[in-house]
Amino acid sequence: MRIFHIQPSGLSESDDLSALTATGLPAHGFVWVACARREFEVEQAKVQAMLQALCGQQLVDLHISDLINNHLPSHYDYTSQYDVLVFRRLAAGNRPTDLENPGAVLNRELSRGGPPILRRIDTSPVGFAVFDRVLLTVHPTDCTVRDAYAAKLLQATSSESRAAGARLPASPADLMLRIINQMVDGFLELRRELTHQLDHWQTELLNPKTRFNNWNSLLDARLSLHYLDEVCEDQRAALQDWIEAVKTWPDAATAAERRERDLLQVRSRDVLEHIERVVHHVRRLEQSVETAVQLHFSVQGSRTNDIMRTLTVLTAIFLPLNLVTGFFGMNFDGLPLIHRESGAWMAVGFMVVISIGLVVLFWRKRYLARTPR
Repeated sequence: MRIFHIQPSGLSESDDLSALTATGLPAHGFVWVACARREFEVEQAKVQAMLQALCGQQLVDLHISDLINNHLPSHYDYTSQYDVLVFRRLAAGNRPTDLENPGAVLNRELSRGGPPILRRIDTSPVGFAVFDRVLLTVHPTDCTVRDAYAAKLLQATSSESRAAGARLPASPADLMLRIINQMVDGFLELRRELTHQLDHWQTELLNPKTRFNNWNSLLDARLSLHYLDEVCEDQRAALQDWIEAVKTWPDAATAAERRERDLLQVRSRDVLEHIERVVHHVRRLEQSVETAVQLHFSVQGSRTNDIMRTLTVLTAIFLPLNLVTGFFGMNFDGLPLIHRESGAWMAVGFMVVISIGLVVLFWRKRYLARTPR
């Protein structure tokens, strides 16, 4: 568990939840309590006592179940005292969690098909409980998102970052949106490798000189992309619900609060725009895979048609030749040319003329023509 005291003057970190419960909230700023899902499940009594001491309100049982649940899709809920947002991340990770013990890491990696980049995308949910001056986040075990943003916060307090205009989060809601934004942008960084893998498959599918036989991986990739599309849709719906809830908040009393409310709405719309970019990219990849498969079968059908057309032309050329040989092969003495010494050569010449004539005819009609590359 990591506890951050975020104030306008700086940032401090601790890991003693009991000390935070005893000392209470600082005079200025707010507190960010970040814990793992399994840790939250085991120490939820201490967390509830901390929330009661700092906020005068505890999490309801249904929201605790939502924060512990490892299968819950992205969604938003609220009470009169706090808001709850569950957001499935799209991050690179090789540490799948145990479904029977939420938050516990499996000792062996799950066997899944598809390209390696899709197998490494972790969609575990991250829970946010947003109070007025407390942000409680519930992450998967060894969450890189939490650690990465914590390092970013610590870096923002340095003198160089302050001189460059770095600004600490002004409220728990602002911090939540920044973490979500980093989670969404994490997938945008993975799209290059994913696009490269799918482009390689498309090249293999459209290459007439190779036989594509990796259909199981391609099917797993399509299913994974479809699942990512559903995850992104849930993310967008949850954030839209959050934006609509922010609009119903009471009007700010001071100009500073109004400005902070406006910045919060701008950041919410910016995060929503990033999610829509991810949705667009995932759908484009899904459509690209589907289009490549359709083009593959179209190319295979075109090649089959070319082969059948060539065989048909050859059959049409040899059909009259078979007729000639069959005619002179009949056992009758009155057949022409059979008693002449040059009869065989005359028949061969006649057959050659017929063959050349048919080849020229089919060539002019483009039955034997090949499409230029």
